[in-house]
Amino acid sequence: MDWSDAQQGNRLLWLGVILSFHGCILTPLAVMAVLLAGTNLTLFMITIVAMGISLVSNLAAMPTKITIPLFALSIVMDLVVIGFALAHGLDISSTYV
Repeated sequence: MDWSDAQQGNRLLWLGVILSFHGCILTPLAVMAVLLAGTNLTLFMITIVAMGISLVSNLAAMPTKITIPLFALSIVMDLVVIGFALAHGLDISSTYV
């Protein structure tokens, strides 16, 4: 927590990193994994909530001592969703059911 509080001077850098990494890499990967695993609505909603946590905390201009731990939480949420999708099995034919 002390480290994330010390990152307040790099707030705009963290804003860019969080939004670009989450919005351009991690969320599309998680959504693709959910779609290939059979479009489970629960997993899909968890993925969207994880992106919303990062987006809202940054758009609300919260300090880095809040946004960085929330970013870490949202990464864990997306990785858990990807893990559940991989455990279920990825199959392109399940997207058309």
